[in-house]
This record gives sequence, C-alpha cells and structure tokens, in this order.
Amino acid sequence: MNLKTWMAALMVLAATLLALPAWAQIDVRITEGTSKPKPIAIPDFDSDSAEAAELARQVSEVVRNDLESSGLFAMIDENAFLQNDISIDTQPRFADWRVIKADNLVVGRARTLPDGRLEVAFRLWDNYGERIVEIDGQSGKRYVTNQDNWRRIAHKIADHIYERLTGADPYFDSRIVYIAESGPKTNRVKRLAIMDADGANPEYLTPGVHQVITPRFSPSAQEITYMSFEGGRPRVYLFNIETGRQEVLGNFPGMTFAPRFSPDGRSVLLSQARNGNTDIFLMDLSTRQTRQLTDHDAIDTSPSMSPDGREIAFTSDRGGTGQIYIMNVDGSPRNCPNGGRATACRLTFDKGGRGRYFTPVWSPRGDQIAFTKQAGGKFYIGVIRSDGEGERLLTDAFLAEGPTWAPNGRTIAFFREANPGDEPSLWSIDFTGKNLRPLATEGAASDPAWSPLLE
Repeated sequence: MNLKTWMAALMVLAATLLALPAWAQIDVRITEGTSKPKPIAIPDFDSDSAEAAELARQVSEVVRNDLESSGLFAMIDENAFLQNDISIDTQPRFADWRVIKADNLVVGRARTLPDGRLEVAFRLWDNYGERIVEIDGQSGKRYVTNQDNWRRIAHKIADHIYERLTGADPYFDSRIVYIAESGPKTNRVKRLAIMDADGANPEYLTPGVHQVITPRFSPSAQEITYMSFEGGRPRVYLFNIETGRQEVLGNFPGMTFAPRFSPDGRSVLLSQARNGNTDIFLMDLSTRQTRQLTDHDAIDTSPSMSPDGREIAFTSDRGGTGQIYIMNVDGSPRNCPNGGRATACRLTFDKGGRGRYFTPVWSPRGDQIAFTKQAGGKFYIGVIRSDGEGERLLTDAFLAEGPTWAPNGRTIAFFREANPGDEPSLWSIDFTGKNLRPLATEGAASDPAWSPLLE
C-alpha cells in the first residue's frame, strides 16, 4: 500500500464502543515491571465468511505478535486449548482456561459488512476472576474500517490489551522512520524509509539520489526532518508524510545531525557551526528565525528537549570529553546534580574517565534520557534520570547508536553492528535492559526514529 492510500485508510478508521451485554467490573492486576511474562490465550478470531476468515486469522496473529514482542506476555499455544467453541457472545468456560494457566483470554470476531468494510470486535477476559475486563469502561470494543486497514485495527486491539493489563501507555499503533542502506560501503546508497512499528508496510520516501541521515519525527507524526547532502553540503528538509511534500528548512554548514522538534512542533532544536564554533539554536518554524541557546568555545551538539518544553539535554566536550549536559530552555541558572548552580549542568561522569556520551534523547514520559556511550572499545545504549542518577547500560556492541523512544517511553529502538564488517540493523530493547529484539527491515538499516502514537 502506498503512503497516500495508507493515510486515506487512516482517516476512514472509526472506533466505536461494542454494545454487548456487560458483566461486573473488575480491577485488573497491574503487571508492569514484573520479570515473568503474563500468560495469555488468543484464539483466532471468529468470522462469518471465508473472506473474513483470513482477515480474522491475520488480525489475531498480529495481536499475538505485538503483545509477545513487548516481553510482558507469553502466548499459550493453540494446541493446548481445551475449549474450541469459544464465541464473543458467550461467557468462556473459565476452568478450561485456568487448566492451561491462561491468566487472560481474548475473544474476537471479524465480519464483512454489506458496504465491503471490515468490522472487528473483541473482548478481554480474566479467567481467574471469571469476569470481563472492561476497555474504556465498556465490555468490549468494535472497529469498522476499510479492509486494507486491518493491520491498524490489530495494532489498536493489542494496544488496548497492553494498556489495560500492564498499566503502561500503548505503542504498537505507531511507525518508525529510518535510513535504508544498500550497496558497498565505499559507495553507499541511503534512502529515507518508513514502516509500521512491527516492520510491516515498508515504504521508501526518497529515491536515493542524495545521501540522507538522521530523520526525526514531529509530535504530530505527520512531519519528518532529515538531512540530505546535495553537492556535499548538508541541507535540512521537512517532509510531510500525508502529502509527500518536502521543503528545504535551510543550509547548515557544519551540521552533523538533523534538528529535533520541540514538543509543541512549532520549533526545532539544532546545532550549527558559526564562526568556527558549534552551538545550539532554536528555530521557529513559522518565521525561520533562530535564537542561540549556548555560547561556549566547546562543541555543543545533538540537543533534545524535555516533554514539558522546559529543559534541553545535549552533548558537549566543554569538560574535556563528550558528556551529556542539561540546561533550561530560557537559559536561566539551575541547581546542578553535583552541587552548585550553572546555566548548563553536567549530567554524566564516567567512572573510568575515558567514556564519551552522545545523542541524548528525552523519554516521552520525561523521567529518563537515553544515550549512546563509547568506552573500552565498545558502544553502549543506556539510560539516565534527568537528575543524573540511575545510569544503566542496557546493551553493547561493536557499534550501537541512535537511540529513539517508543511513544510509551518504555521501549528503545537503535541500530547496531554486532561485529566489524557487519551491516547495520535495527533493534529494540526494554528500558530495563531486557527483551533485546531485532526489528525486521528489508535490508541494512540505521538511524531509526519512532513516531508518536497514531491518531
């Protein structure tokens, strides 16, 4: 499906509450943070025709894959099911599901409407409480959309289940933009590409005539900034996903990363070399006017703004090596984690003294900052709190760079090369350091950027 068709399908999607008989309301046990995945059974959804049967199977499969990929759920094999006459309209035989140790059960139905659209409904059950788990205060959920949009329905269903059973924000119904790489490393072709968060529906957004790097999503998930090298000069573009329209944001000599959007989407943060020195600037997208935020003889680069728009994390070598610093957007002095007050406070202090930190990225929840660290001949992806405490290195490789947060602020995507000479590939990991998984792409890939949750 091309990008315009996908976006048109997105506009058609309409979610309505499922008007089915209600059972008693319950409080679901919150499992976020537990180390043992929650056992859950998801039989293939029922259907009313051969055409709908295949869509029902595909929707069920995507829901299962989404939940299992989070590392918080364990799918029970269908061969273990004791009840095979399950229906969305009837109460399950709970004892049959408890025997196979399924904490929860998801039952669904797909059917084709007379106008050709697809209707998918589902219900979530607590087998030990022998009660239905309400979704948005209702006993179930129903979606009606174009048949081509079945995959988005599946992601939304998985998001509802994930959110209800873990207490964490959803993230499956989102997209990842990245750089698709091909050809020999001496003559690399780099194209801007986009895909669903599970790797489905990949699409190339640029033809590969000019090298592109470091795409960034806007808060609305409708625009991307990225850098392109035309004639050997870095040029920043704004790309509208819905229309395919792109415009030049500006030429920025000495820039090495594309700008990042502010949380309100009205401005972008960028680092630029002026008069032989690299500092951080804030550009208003409506006027294209810039305001300088740092003024130091060191190199200040790769800024990221906090979700509340009040603080900026960035990399600077003002302490001798590249470290992460934090400052107020308005430039006012602040109390630093290690004492004293300063306009910019140092956040990272490598114990060995030789570690370098770069590409800080603020979590959507505002509680953590992800980063890349280089030390001891390896690269690491890590997180640290904004007060400088709780630094944790999540994974390492010969090369690991470019962390980006899922919209729920729990999962981090990045790219890595496990060994010298390997092709770069996309991976994800939970912010606890568990559930390291590859993200499927058609070929070599780098520089991922995760979108906000889609509307």
